[in-house]
Amino acid sequence: MMYFAPYIDASGLHIPSYTDVRDQLLSDARSIFGQDIYLESDSQDYQWISVVANIVYDSFLTSQAVYNARGPSTAIGSALDIIVKINGIKRLPAAYSTCYVTLTGSVGTIITGGVVADINGYEWTLTTPISIGSSGQATALATCKSPGPITANVGEINKITTPTFGWTAVTNPGTAVTGAYAETDAQLRSRQAISTAQSSQTVLEGVKGAIAAVSGVQRSVVYENDKNVTDANGLPPHSISAVVEGGSDDAIAQAIYNKKGLGCYTNGNVPVQITDLYGVAAVIRFSRPAYVDIDVTINLKQLSGYTTQTTTDIKSAIVAFINSLTIGDSLTLSSLWGAALSANSVPNKPTFSITGVTAARHGQPLGTIDIAIAYNEVTRGNVANIVVNVS
Repeated sequence: MMYFAPYIDASGLHIPSYTDVRDQLLSDARSIFGQDIYLESDSQDYQWISVVANIVYDSFLTSQAVYNARGPSTAIGSALDIIVKINGIKRLPAAYSTCYVTLTGSVGTIITGGVVADINGYEWTLTTPISIGSSGQATALATCKSPGPITANVGEINKITTPTFGWTAVTNPGTAVTGAYAETDAQLRSRQAISTAQSSQTVLEGVKGAIAAVSGVQRSVVYENDKNVTDANGLPPHSISAVVEGGSDDAIAQAIYNKKGLGCYTNGNVPVQITDLYGVAAVIRFSRPAYVDIDVTINLKQLSGYTTQTTTDIKSAIVAFINSLTIGDSLTLSSLWGAALSANSVPNKPTFSITGVTAARHGQPLGTIDIAIAYNEVTRGNVANIVVNVS
């Protein structure tokens, strides 16, 4: 193409390419200094023109970024944060995993500034101070120091990082409530699109939008069974079933109550009583997702440039993909190939080739078939469950 001045029409902003700008400057130079001027790539004049062309093109790219920042589908970063405020939502910050732990030791021991660790090396800070009671035990809330979906199954928080005289052991009788990474642009765009459904004429879409707008909600899905019989998921007739991750029980139940249709049964294992302005009580039900930990083994052949960091990047990419799936999404094995290959920092010069991928629910035999996920389940990745075999 030939150089043209940037312009805006019905299809959007149009800008010339770097090559167009450079070629135009070369043509202008020849018209000024003569057609016999030497402007091959090894000349100083060509190098100078290339630098100027790059600066001009950078300016065009900036104008394109500003133009794209006008709407949520193309805005990024802080521009997207500003736009979604119109819909009354904001980007979810990083959240830290939490877990109640049981401390064992001598009666009367005071633990101040306690820190414990799990089997994967993550450290967790304890509420402070903690006093061990007459039973020789105390319960404390442990908060992971690292943000994100850090998992801890029963018994995995078992190391004392800050020894205190009289404190002998720590364990977690229950699983941790996983945190989350800061919401990405893609996730925020998706939530913004759902939130605009609150004013829709479809009751179901309105319920979805109201739940998505609740503070702290990370992922959610709402199923409707409008039939007279129980459906394939086991959901009762004439009901809606919301499965929600994050957010407070009361706020979620209130959102459902405000938007659900008359006479519609709300199905779930988390019951919350709502009282309206006239003192009439109603029970709203929804569910929390059941987490499915995924084991993955990647067999690969290392190529030139492969390092131990590449192994770490592969594991992180796979975990990020598994954690990006929505509630009820089954895991296809082929998608794990793509997630692993994304760890190649230079796509056209790979540092490894994959020879095999197997996966399964945690603790089950690995295989090559897709992993089915129930309507109320969601996959969860953990680097400790990812194995990379290098040959």
